[in-house]
Amino acid sequence: MRKISYILSFLFLAVIYSCSEDTIDNISTGTITGTVVTDGNFEPVQNAKISTNPATSTVFTDKNGKFKIADIPAVEYSVQARKDSLLTQFQGAEVLPDAEVNIVFEMKTEQSNNQSPETPNLIAPNDNAEALPIALDFVWEASDAEGDELTYQLEIKNDRNNEILRFSEISDTTYRVDSLKYGYKYFWQIRANDGTNEDVLSEVFTFKTLQFPKSRIAYAKKVNGNNVIFSRDLNEEEYQLTSSEENSFRPRKNRRTNKIAFLRTVGTQTQLFTMNLDGSNQKQITENIPLNAFNLNQIDFSWANDGATLYYPNFDKLYKVNADGSGTELVYKEPNGKFITEVDVSDDNSRIALLTNGVDGYNAEIYIIDKQGRRINTVIENEAGALGGLNISVDNKRVLYTRDVSGFETDDYRRLNSQLFIHNLETGTTKNISTNKTEGTNDLDPRFSPNEAEVIFVNTSNDGVSAPSVLATQINPGSSEEVRTVLYENAVMPDWE
Repeated sequence: MRKISYILSFLFLAVIYSCSEDTIDNISTGTITGTVVTDGNFEPVQNAKISTNPATSTVFTDKNGKFKIADIPAVEYSVQARKDSLLTQFQGAEVLPDAEVNIVFEMKTEQSNNQSPETPNLIAPNDNAEALPIALDFVWEASDAEGDELTYQLEIKNDRNNEILRFSEISDTTYRVDSLKYGYKYFWQIRANDGTNEDVLSEVFTFKTLQFPKSRIAYAKKVNGNNVIFSRDLNEEEYQLTSSEENSFRPRKNRRTNKIAFLRTVGTQTQLFTMNLDGSNQKQITENIPLNAFNLNQIDFSWANDGATLYYPNFDKLYKVNADGSGTELVYKEPNGKFITEVDVSDDNSRIALLTNGVDGYNAEIYIIDKQGRRINTVIENEAGALGGLNISVDNKRVLYTRDVSGFETDDYRRLNSQLFIHNLETGTTKNISTNKTEGTNDLDPRFSPNEAEVIFVNTSNDGVSAPSVLATQINPGSSEEVRTVLYENAVMPDWE
């Protein structure tokens, strides 16, 4: 009996041993291979850390984003891909015996979960607003859930053409635009960007600018260090015609074409431009031969009355150019080598008044030439001090100008007592119409009024720094007392047509 017990025990141990040998020697294994790329553009990600759960080997991707984990037990795994600046990714993988399973990770940036900004809310100008000025403050509000710093782009379209005004990289929620046009319907929209997501667009608002009113007087004012051209309507409302970002001055209106010609600084040169009465369609007329004189603040030009051509000086030469910018032509050369500083063409285009001077602005004279360049009248010559402000009357009988009666001459061209004069070409007599001028001031830049009963001009202190004003005075007042009326303050270079 005991012998049988020993035999059974031996057989049991043998079976157990045989089963153990099968488990250890025959574990099934397989391989995981894969690729790690960036989401969207599928660029390979190098040195991404690849690990599994249950844990096996940890490997890193090569330069092609490839990895391989070989000879691991054939079970189900959660495979992890990890890389700085990218969001960690997980993939499930079932490893089969003696087989290879391939997986692909498309890794997103850490900012991929960043939320887009809220849709901007437009505040001003209001939707469907009308009769707005051409200089406007655009106002909106916007926010971001993560508090990201936002930048904006303002887009403005119109109903007339394909022009789009775009103002980018705006950090504030208010932006001023002063380049709109009169009588236009506009559409405006805001784009908000948080530096991570696509732009978020606001809804579109519309508005209309006011129609340009009738105006007769134009002038220049200093804005942000530049001369800017304005006009006034019959109700004394002021309208800005040129941008404060550019130096534009000396407006001259032509009634036949309803255009305003003016001067603008372009680089280091002074060029002639034209525009519509409302400031639209600004066009450069001169280019290769700009305007030049001893002092560009004193230089003046003239329309031919038909509006087809413009006359302008370049040192000792007088040119004319077609109003479309073509056909620049030399008209006259100053025979004594003096600089031509001012020019005015008569209403019938038969004669041209010229103001000439030396390189310092003095030794000045005013004379009249005909269309052939022949000198036919001398208005003034051989007087000490500065001359300026040239304008011929519509009947070709009178010439309006200024003269510094102090006779003062200095390198900085300072004038001490500039007064208004009207010279009668028929009688040869000259009349002073500054008899009621305040002491210590200068009368400058005069122009006849449309009915030529008055003169518009600038009056300013002779200190060279005080604010100027535009005034008007009657040529032949009903009483002996000259009446001088202040029209506009802080304004210069008036034109009254």
